Amino acid sequence: MKKLAMIPAAALAVMTAAMPLSVSAEETVIYGTMNIPYTEFYAAEMGNSAGEVDAVTSATKNKVLMNGEGQMFEGSYNNGEDTILGVVYPVAVPQADLDKLGENNYGFSKLDGVPEAYKNVTVSDGKAHFSAVQDAAPEKLDLGVKLSTETAWGDYLIDLTGQPEGFDTKYRGALLKTADGKAYAMRHEQNIWRGEIAWSSGIKTEEPHGNKLDYKMYESLMGSTVKEIVLITKAGYVTVNTDTYIPVKFAGTLTVENGDAGTGSTAFTAEGIPADYQKKYAVADGFTAEDGRISYTDAKPGSYKLTVSDESGKYADISTSFMLETDALPVQFKDGKLVKADDATDADAENFIRNLAKVEVGETAYNASGRGAVKIFDETGAINFDAESRNGKIFADGANGTYTLKISSTGYRNALTVEIAPQAAETTVPVQTTAASAQTTASSQTTAKSTTATAAKNSTAAPKTGDAGVGVFAALASAAAAAAVLTSRKCSS
Repeated sequence: MKKLAMIPAAALAVMTAAMPLSVSAEETVIYGTMNIPYTEFYAAEMGNSAGEVDAVTSATKNKVLMNGEGQMFEGSYNNGEDTILGVVYPVAVPQADLDKLGENNYGFSKLDGVPEAYKNVTVSDGKAHFSAVQDAAPEKLDLGVKLSTETAWGDYLIDLTGQPEGFDTKYRGALLKTADGKAYAMRHEQNIWRGEIAWSSGIKTEEPHGNKLDYKMYESLMGSTVKEIVLITKAGYVTVNTDTYIPVKFAGTLTVENGDAGTGSTAFTAEGIPADYQKKYAVADGFTAEDGRISYTDAKPGSYKLTVSDESGKYADISTSFMLETDALPVQFKDGKLVKADDATDADAENFIRNLAKVEVGETAYNASGRGAVKIFDETGAINFDAESRNGKIFADGANGTYTLKISSTGYRNALTVEIAPQAAETTVPVQTTAASAQTTASSQTTAKSTTATAAKNSTAAPKTGDAGVGVFAALASAAAAAAVLTSRKCSS
């Protein structure tokens, strides 16, 4: 690539295809970068859909500042505190127009050469105008597009699978283009995050960190079909073709009463569902749901999920979790391991271990599953005396200590309490084993009569109990597909 900071007018004729900027014979074009506010960055990209594209203010202030190379918001710029304002992007600007901007030059920083892609800048009436990205070689990527209507980060989430390593931080911007000719601009943090694109269309308007979600500009995305996802990198356009329908969400409520494990039934209600919603119910193998009642046979204790879907395909699913519980305690602690109790089956013990929710060691409680879990017991039920939390080793006293453990599992009203003394030779001596009520543990929540969720707060956790597995929303990238695009200049720029 030719390394020139300034390109004389005489050379412009050779570069017309790459730089369609109209200049006079005396003018000189300079290349650099500018801090471009979102509205101005996207105006020419969105065409007839252009409108105000707001800055993103965040309660998680430290993340706003993570805009360096390889960081999650690479290529963005901020106010130094809590707001992402727009995009740092290469530009081509006539020297005369740059002079007109004076100090209000969008933080212009000159580049040594001609960038692979850039926006043309012109100035009229003292205001800068930015073209669409000038890219002589736009690319297409064959990525997987997985849509979820159950996400903590808004109403919808698109996961782009099969991306080359590191590409998920390279987006300077992203557009969803629909079959009806509209384009929807996406911004860092609120919409663009580590290879995922999420947004609110007005049902869920706050995410877990307390950040308010802008939704007005995305309301009309509901019921549309996305045909292209256009990723804007420093090196230009990367387009992903798709045919993804965005089902309509609504503020409905689904409520299921908790029940007893085994064979039986429990009641459910669905409110606020549109009149033309063609309801289809699903729980798990061995379950049936109709006319406000869920029936089941030989169901193990644990958490289950009822999903109501629209057979016409117009509307999004609505779902919620519920609990099937038991007073039985099917495990005991023996020889350093959770094993089946004398009156229990192997399947009962395996179910308890599979659904471990919390382990209290003395006065400290540790989550046994989910985010931040500490694996004090492994999948076989064996205790790990080398287990560590973020605060250090859990069994810090080693062989010299005696510990009281309270072990709770989802769906079991009673917890197992044991007193143990580790030995130097990786064995344990159970001093005392008792059953204790687990009704006050956060995971069991057995004092609740029912579990309620709105369409804006659908559970994403699939039940782990017995045969109650529900397909988890997961997207595994093909190694061959990733290898095929590793050489892409735009994926590495």
